Amino acid sequence: MTGVRRKIRVLIIDDSALVREVLRSVLESDPDLEVVGTVPDAAFAMRRVESLDPDVLTLDIEMPRMDGLTFLRELMRTHPMPVVMVSAHTRKGAVATWKALELGAVDFVAKPSSGVREGLKELGEELVRKVKIAASARMRNRPKVRRPSWLEKESPPVLARPGTLVALGASTGGPVALGQVLPQLPANMPPVVLVQHMPKGFTAPFAERLDKASSLSVSEARDGEPLLSGHAYVAPADRHLIVSRSESGFVARLTDAPKVRYQRPSVDVLFDSVAQAAGKGAVAALLTGMGDDGARGLLAIRRAGGRTIAQDEDSCVVYGMPRAAVALGAAEFVLPLDEIPDKIVGLLFSQSAKMEPAV
Repeated sequence: MTGVRRKIRVLIIDDSALVREVLRSVLESDPDLEVVGTVPDAAFAMRRVESLDPDVLTLDIEMPRMDGLTFLRELMRTHPMPVVMVSAHTRKGAVATWKALELGAVDFVAKPSSGVREGLKELGEELVRKVKIAASARMRNRPKVRRPSWLEKESPPVLARPGTLVALGASTGGPVALGQVLPQLPANMPPVVLVQHMPKGFTAPFAERLDKASSLSVSEARDGEPLLSGHAYVAPADRHLIVSRSESGFVARLTDAPKVRYQRPSVDVLFDSVAQAAGKGAVAALLTGMGDDGARGLLAIRRAGGRTIAQDEDSCVVYGMPRAAVALGAAEFVLPLDEIPDKIVGLLFSQSAKMEPAV
């Protein structure tokens, strides 16, 4: 006799009756999901969490009496569980979203700024997908960040040689992972390019947050912009980032080409371009995320002579993209997140020593 697969139990916390109604309708349209309750006030939500024992929460950020961040902080202290934030599509909402991810939320969706009922229904596929991903996410304490070994040296290694480049890709769990990796990299890095899957309106505030935490200058990439040492460039939402090479160095190109395996920006598109433009001068790392975006591109970089890293299973929020890379033989190194910054620096130092002088 075949057993019936258990549905994923979801609790909705939002002060808007309309949003609660639409979220329930959207989630219950999927046969794998069951909404076990809705709560209009975070101040009462903890009791519902204890009594209903959901697998995943959807949580509004801005609520009266107790805001979503305060509730999330207490939840992660007492009942750690997967949470998908439902965020306002504003700069203030984006800033609060990054804080929520740092506190332990797995992912987020952005509320439409107008036409809530129609807009949330359009987001239905994304919300269902992210709730399912969250249900399988690993809940753990954030690993302690290691002091980079390059800080112990009397003088930091020279890393930004002509022809060298660093590429990073991530999805679910990536904002926090990238927020741990980039601040551990020295200011004299070669150009860093990265793709993090996220909706429009969130990549610029994300870049600003990374910029404040890092010795690198971090910004959204712009089409035709020269890629400079000491800088990191975030692919804008809904545009592919491609690296090309000119006589003077690397250049960013943005395109509106079709999505690749449902993604734009695509890590594979970025990594493929890095393999062609930088070849053996590339160092690339594929971090936490669902699916397989970036796995083929990481393999292309390795075949072109570049050095490649995949985040290990234990430190990933979702071990999807790195798993696919490992299965393809694309990852030269498989490392916990806290060891990746040091490995990038070490590989750059060895790559730089092998690079031919610029002509």
